[in-house]
Amino acid sequence: MRAAHAEWTKLRTLSSTAWILATTVLGTIAVSAATVLATDTGHCAAACYEDTVKLSLGGVRAGQAVIVVLAVLTISGEYATGTIGPTLAATPRRLPVLAAKAAVIAATVAVAGLLAVAGSLLAGRLILPGNGFVPPSLTDPLTLRAGLGSVAYLVLIALLALGVALVLRDTAASVTTVYTLLFLAPALTAVVSDPRWHARLEKYAPMTAGLAVQNTLVVPKPLIGPWHGLGVLAAYSAVALVAGGVVFARRSRG
Repeated sequence: MRAAHAEWTKLRTLSSTAWILATTVLGTIAVSAATVLATDTGHCAAACYEDTVKLSLGGVRAGQAVIVVLAVLTISGEYATGTIGPTLAATPRRLPVLAAKAAVIAATVAVAGLLAVAGSLLAGRLILPGNGFVPPSLTDPLTLRAGLGSVAYLVLIALLALGVALVLRDTAASVTTVYTLLFLAPALTAVVSDPRWHARLEKYAPMTAGLAVQNTLVVPKPLIGPWHGLGVLAAYSAVALVAGGVVFARRSRG
């Protein structure tokens, strides 16, 4: 608990934290609202089968980019300023330090993600009727699953970035690595013509698999289920944290 309190104190006293979290919440809502505003029933030939819940949560893709920066700075910032030394001197055991950092960043991102997702769904509900769509019910089980799943998605992205930063320690290298891991697969999906590889990218890439939790339309044979997709992302995050923890412990002994 002392380690967690120390990590929370460091995080909340950084001037950049409030700006990053505000950018995450407001940016996610703004991009979601813009996505909904840009879509109407005019493109539908007979009937529209748009996933209005997923459409309303379109800003999560943008919000995750800011979350990655926050999570990376939690580690790389301490190495850059040299404050990692006092941190390890105060808590010599490395596992509690890692656990405290992960818990604090996860809780912080969960709160910010909840605000961002709630605002995005509310914006969608207000805008969609004007574009000819029936707005999603905020109490519908599928909407709740997509919303809460999106919050969990952002938390897992933060933990993935935290693990990568523990390995690399450099802000630019860590952010670039995570962005590549997240955004390369969707770019390849757009150009890959082989249906087997297209399906593999959809099922096993961290972002495309993780965001399957936002799907609310009933599909006979989806490439991956919502919770299975989130599980794939959780596996990426777990591997990154374990690798980061191992490197963190070895470096401290060296």
